Amino acid sequence: MALDPNDPRPPYVQVANALRAAILTKVFKAGDKLPSRAELAKKYDVAPMTVQSALRELRDEGLIVSRQGSGVFVRERTERPVGLRPHIERAFEADHVTIDFSGFSGETLHGVIQEPLDKIRIGRLTPETIHVRILVPDPTVPWSVPCTVDDHADSPAFRDRAADIMRRHTLAIVDNVTELAALGLVKEATAEVRVHRAAPLFKLYLINNNEAFFGFYPVREHVLTLDGQPQAIYDLMGKDAILFHHSTTDDDTSTGSQYVEQAHTWFNSIWDTIATGRK
Repeated sequence: MALDPNDPRPPYVQVANALRAAILTKVFKAGDKLPSRAELAKKYDVAPMTVQSALRELRDEGLIVSRQGSGVFVRERTERPVGLRPHIERAFEADHVTIDFSGFSGETLHGVIQEPLDKIRIGRLTPETIHVRILVPDPTVPWSVPCTVDDHADSPAFRDRAADIMRRHTLAIVDNVTELAALGLVKEATAEVRVHRAAPLFKLYLINNNEAFFGFYPVREHVLTLDGQPQAIYDLMGKDAILFHHSTTDDDTSTGSQYVEQAHTWFNSIWDTIATGRK
């Protein structure tokens, strides 16, 4: 089932659309495992990386979840998740962009912010200022979760692994954002990372001071290889977190404005108590 060569959309978009339609029409039902990346690449006659990009789209929309060592599955409750990506991309159409994130690693933010940053580089988006603040847990101190399954103990080896993931994604965001100012593509662009000692049980995105996305981290058991040995860990499953959307433009009967205001107050209270950060 090769893609339509006359379709002007990128191949990954076509693959994502085909899979999305199959999920929404129940060809793939909730809980079903999708074919492997190699099988999908063969089916659509595309490169495996194209399939990976398509799956990333569906994952960001909350339609699918990845389970390490098991594969990719249709999310059990496909009607509830909110897609973060289109809201982030639309935020960059404003003159002044602000994004605050609190969570475990910043991996999802790194993924969804790339496309609007690329559009700025080629002149398709032209914000004047960009300010990004990121709060992540301190990997140098013990955590209550994630923890080992056997005795619910902190795992230094897991924290070392998590620290590498955090550095990779958060520092990439910092570099990509601040580069835009260095290149003269925006008047001002800043990005800062600060670490705190609390174990994150939820993720929070605050966008342009008028939207909030909140999701609880499910804690699930899975096995990782740490220091060359398999280790059962109760881990925070960020990609499985269902995001709930709140906006200051919600109607008068909702608490959207109050939620966004209180979420900002909470974020600033944590941010301001941390004396040092990384830029």
